[in-house]
Amino acid sequence: MKIKAGIVGGAGYTGGEMLRLLINHPSVEIVFVHSSSNAGNPVSDVHTDLFGETDLVFTGDLSLTIDVLFLCVGHGDAKKFLVANPIPAGIRIIDLSQDFRLKANADGKWVYGLPELNRDKIKAAGYIANPGCFATCIQLGLLPLAAKGLLKSDVHINATTGSTGAGQSLSGTSHFSWRNNNLSVYKAFEHQHLNEIGESLKQLDAAFDQDMNFIPQRGDFTRGILAAMYVESDLTAEEAQRIYEDYYAAHAFTHVSKKNIDLKQVVNTNKGLVHVEKHGSKLFIVSIIDNLLKGASGQAVQNMNLMFGQDERQGLNLKAAAF
Repeated sequence: MKIKAGIVGGAGYTGGEMLRLLINHPSVEIVFVHSSSNAGNPVSDVHTDLFGETDLVFTGDLSLTIDVLFLCVGHGDAKKFLVANPIPAGIRIIDLSQDFRLKANADGKWVYGLPELNRDKIKAAGYIANPGCFATCIQLGLLPLAAKGLLKSDVHINATTGSTGAGQSLSGTSHFSWRNNNLSVYKAFEHQHLNEIGESLKQLDAAFDQDMNFIPQRGDFTRGILAAMYVESDLTAEEAQRIYEDYYAAHAFTHVSKKNIDLKQVVNTNKGLVHVEKHGSKLFIVSIIDNLLKGASGQAVQNMNLMFGQDERQGLNLKAAAF
């Protein structure tokens, strides 16, 4: 029996990545791809790389004879969609927006979908709030320390994301002529993903109350996130390496490298890589992911696999390009 899936918001970046993954997933059948603005058009007219791979056509209707619904819509739109379109009980939902990530918005039924934090809860969940891309990358760098109660100083974070992190809608900062050969800071110290990061760290260490000083940057590349972080720490380099390796030993997609890491190692994959170094009293942490895969659609498929008792790696055997 195949998992029957529906996608809402299939014309955007995360919807396109979802299609690419699920078309090739051995245990999934895509029942419909919803897009109000593209209803009646072939999926390959929008996602032209899928020409020859699928005959799917966008629809404006919902066919709820499905097992799982992916909401690949903008922030604020998932909640509106579910109010306007009540989903029958028994259909599992994975939402890629930020609408249900925080406990105050989760209504007690949405599970925060970071497998490296909540694998067992995800397996039993009916509704998953997929984490944000910056939040995923930063948390992968900090969770092992929080689990040991070792985040005792302020956390300093500088992270740069590719242009796809802004979504497909055009804005002044997403045009090629502005973005190319350019670098800029935005939402310094105030990025919305700080809230979900804070909740996750407190889940592991209820006493965590340190400041997180987060400087997000827009890069002039297409996809990927690199987060560079440091904290004060008494750990030796060897102790830190062992703590990180032990924490991620049972996690299929997150790996700890003893060598420095770069984005080409993770782009087009669902991997997260982490590297730690000791510099005097400071522990320096680098974390990298592909923002559209481990930071969005790939993680959503990983969550689906866990929810339906599949090998979490299924459909996600993706290879980074060497050049």
